[in-house]
Amino acid sequence: MRTDLGKYVDIEKTLEYLAIRRHPDGGYCFARYLDETNINDTYYAVKTLTLLGEEVPDAEKTREFLYSGIQRQTAVVAIAMAMDGLATLGAGDLAREKLDIVFTKYNPLEGKFAVGLGGSEEFGTATPLEATYWVTKALSAIGYRFSDEEREAIRKFVMRFKMGDAYGVKQPTTTMTYQAIFSLRTLGYRPPKTRHFRNVEVCGDFGGFTEVPFSLPPYLEPTFYALRGLELQGEGVTCFRKHVQFIRTLQNPNGGFRRSLELGISNFQNTYRALASLDVLLRMR
Repeated sequence: MRTDLGKYVDIEKTLEYLAIRRHPDGGYCFARYLDETNINDTYYAVKTLTLLGEEVPDAEKTREFLYSGIQRQTAVVAIAMAMDGLATLGAGDLAREKLDIVFTKYNPLEGKFAVGLGGSEEFGTATPLEATYWVTKALSAIGYRFSDEEREAIRKFVMRFKMGDAYGVKQPTTTMTYQAIFSLRTLGYRPPKTRHFRNVEVCGDFGGFTEVPFSLPPYLEPTFYALRGLELQGEGVTCFRKHVQFIRTLQNPNGGFRRSLELGISNFQNTYRALASLDVLLRMR
């Protein structure tokens, strides 16, 4: 168990929160009394347990669950999550068996960037940069190398959303800026540093980060992406203690985490992001 993280949040409670939401099929569902296992919750359960240094219970069943979830009707973001989850479980070879399904939905040489296919974990319908982020992340995790032509096609696509030194569709946002920079770096490019992550940092009474500059309140998802963006650029934070306190405050009595300082339910996505954000902060200290 990660004792360093346990100094700030209740890890035992988090592990209990995950354990009682695991189902016999190897999948997970964040709603305790629902038998509706899904790729998203299962992926974040795997990532959270791995981050905490814990074994995934009956990992073979979970590998089978993720593998079987990669179908032609599955949205590309979910497919990428399943592939990344398989790689985390040491089964990248299984994920590679499904590459042909990815390329029916995301094929840069054919101008297919999975826009409008739904399945977003953020906004209801996948944004242009979200699908690219998840595909490049997952395929990198399973050892797939894009050709030079594919890399250049993706780079040109991502650069269509560059606004100043950040990225977005209608305006630059923290989430899309990180997703763009991560994708470019994963493909071997080195985009110039952006000040966006620094501009959305909130200190004062709150801590955390926001999607756009000069806005409140802070939320967990931009905090997660901004911290990773700063780390990617080799930068640190201004108010370490405030950010740690922000994350600590998000833990609910059931051991999971919510997305904002106001009341909210726990889910697996927020739980992973909270702990992963704390992990980044501790590396920056």
